[in-house]
Amino acid sequence: MALQLRVSSLTKTTPSLLSSHNHNQSSISKAFLLSESPGVRKFASPTKSSIRSRQITTTRCLFGKGVVPAANDVVEGVIDGVTTSIRSISQPDRVKRDDFPLDFKFGASTSALQTEGSGSEGGRGPSTWDSFLQDFSVEGTEMATNSYHKYKDDAKALKEMGMDAYRMSISWSRLLPKGSLSGGINQEGIDFYNKFFQELLDNGIEPFVTLFHFDLPTALQTQYRGFLDKKIVDDFKDFADLCFKNFGDKVKHWTTINEPQLFAMYGYRVSLFPTGDKVNDPYDAAHNIILSHAAAAKLYKQKYQAAQGGEIGISIVGQWFVPHSDSSRDKEAAERANDFMVGWFMEPLVYGDYPFIMRALVRDNLPMFTDKQREMVKGSYDFIGVNYYTARYAKDIPFTREHKFTSTDKYQFVEQKEEKNGVPIGPLPPAGGSESIYIYPAGLRDVLVYMKERYENPKFYVTENGIPERRDDSQPMEKALEDNHRIEVILSHLYAVREAMKKGVNMKGFFIWALLDCMEMGSAYNVRFGLYYTDYKNDCKRYPKKSAKWLHSYLKTDRLPQEQPNEVGKLQIMH
Repeated sequence: MALQLRVSSLTKTTPSLLSSHNHNQSSISKAFLLSESPGVRKFASPTKSSIRSRQITTTRCLFGKGVVPAANDVVEGVIDGVTTSIRSISQPDRVKRDDFPLDFKFGASTSALQTEGSGSEGGRGPSTWDSFLQDFSVEGTEMATNSYHKYKDDAKALKEMGMDAYRMSISWSRLLPKGSLSGGINQEGIDFYNKFFQELLDNGIEPFVTLFHFDLPTALQTQYRGFLDKKIVDDFKDFADLCFKNFGDKVKHWTTINEPQLFAMYGYRVSLFPTGDKVNDPYDAAHNIILSHAAAAKLYKQKYQAAQGGEIGISIVGQWFVPHSDSSRDKEAAERANDFMVGWFMEPLVYGDYPFIMRALVRDNLPMFTDKQREMVKGSYDFIGVNYYTARYAKDIPFTREHKFTSTDKYQFVEQKEEKNGVPIGPLPPAGGSESIYIYPAGLRDVLVYMKERYENPKFYVTENGIPERRDDSQPMEKALEDNHRIEVILSHLYAVREAMKKGVNMKGFFIWALLDCMEMGSAYNVRFGLYYTDYKNDCKRYPKKSAKWLHSYLKTDRLPQEQPNEVGKLQIMH
């Protein structure tokens, strides 16, 4: 899950970790910022997306009182020159399962750290998150959702919903407790994952497996500061090799790294992951993440792919940025923000180097690729995963004055804003749980079309999309399972995916975060994202929410005409 969207729930750490800083830019000129740096290739501007919303006379907001969006509605932002309004656009047809190809994968996502538990059981070594949670007196990873012991229940839940696939991750330190081959291999960990993958397959569920989902072995952070050191590339490649060798007969879909932008920025700028405080730490870490990904992908393609018949890719944050106004400055600010978010990783993977604007603005703090590295990185993917939760307005910050930055990086000269003229870019989750996930499905369509046009239309999966509610254990179970809002959000984003596909986006699957309520990065156990309710006080017993039962019907194409309701807000539980 995109960490930046919900860090505010971890109140002990938020003030210090996410505070904004003043930066003096008075001495920086546009000529300097936009001058050609040595060795920098300047790319032509990407094709601009000309997507615009159709005007309607009735303004309706998702979850608003009085008007309930229909299953065929989608929330979109309409830029009308000066103001932006959020409107629910009624469509003549519904979003049906059979709108998608038969081989389109529907699945759910989680990660090892957030679900397995048993952090000190089965030979697992500690990860940086274990110590982080202990430092802030947060209930840690010993229980999580107890999937280490309940993985059969997870496979059964997926089967009952009619899912095709399960996106999960492998705990690096469960296989290599010291992080490297020299520290020894934990056979018990290998046996556990082989049993888990086989259980999924026995239930008709394809494993989509992530190698690294934030949980760095503590030993590697202690030895050489993890991804800040080039040594990580060989250790990650060795870990990947171990996984391909032992699980490649069962796993045909590999993701190397989850949300590298978030890990680099929050881990090495604001210290929500392994500590770092230098200005260029996020860029050094991201550079080594890219090289680690490329090394693992090259290994898989050369050594395993032909025999195992699988695919390998990476999952990036797909947060979308909309110009705050129709001014050219704000449009350029949105382009910069999208380059610093999506382009940071996509440009090297597709073209072999960072975006021109990053080279121009970050300059010497942005590492250079050697010719050999560029050759290895370019084209090092079979698919791109996109994790999408929300969007922001991007407002230009003049280069010549001090400003309190709300952007995640000072070099962008962008202020990220949640609203315009008092109107938010989208509604917040009605059940609480987040002050920053504004529901804006049109952003998913737009970022996919943008990536299709700019990055040669690779194979895409939406690898995460979801909505939280605040944890409230005092609620009666019947109310806790009533999550109409989640159904609305799923349908709205599926509509966005379908519209992107109509525009030629090569979409192959959609994964909902999360299969079940679990420990959330930055929010601990204070919010619930799951399709299944986790009873933390009763051995993590799982209960299907209304959304899970609805999915059971939605994914049965032969039952769609009778069972898809006209109004999502009035859904009845379907058995």
